[in-house]
Amino acid sequence: MPKTASASVSTLEGLPARARILHTAHALFYRDGVRATGIDRVIAESGVTKVTFYRHFPSKNELVLAYLDHRHEHWMQWLHSALERNGSARKGIRALVPALAEWLGDEEFRGCAFLNSVSELGGALPEVCAVSRNHKADMAAAIAGLLPASRQRAKQAAAIALAVDGAIVQAQFGETPEAAVKALGTIIDAVCGER
Repeated sequence: MPKTASASVSTLEGLPARARILHTAHALFYRDGVRATGIDRVIAESGVTKVTFYRHFPSKNELVLAYLDHRHEHWMQWLHSALERNGSARKGIRALVPALAEWLGDEEFRGCAFLNSVSELGGALPEVCAVSRNHKADMAAAIAGLLPASRQRAKQAAAIALAVDGAIVQAQFGETPEAAVKALGTIIDAVCGER
């Protein structure tokens, strides 16, 4: 999701307190990690008081779940837009690779917020796993929508969704995202029976 809209005073001006908190948490949690980001930092950077923060989010766990809901909504909107920009109407599944290349190559890319959150909090906050499963199911459904109708469509979409997650992880630690993007294209060709 290119340009994660890092929270800054100018981007937060005029927003209601809850939205300022959520935008700030989104930027900090995604960039620095959930555990590394304390509530005091979110409060300070969002420009709200502690009382206001706790009125909207009684615990950090509630903020984390709201962050993931927010991320899901915006990431899925971005995915559909990116697929359209890359010709999904005529290219079908072939639009997925250039769409994801936009995100994986973005300077603010820090991996999948859901995979990162499960890694950090999955054992301590099981709701993170549930939210992440729902996100991944919606991603797989979007992928299935790019494939021609067939009895294998759901299995193909699940395999490609798994490959997308692998490409995301590879892009996080690889020298450049191009290798992950190229490998994803190869996997899609193999899953869809093309060479």
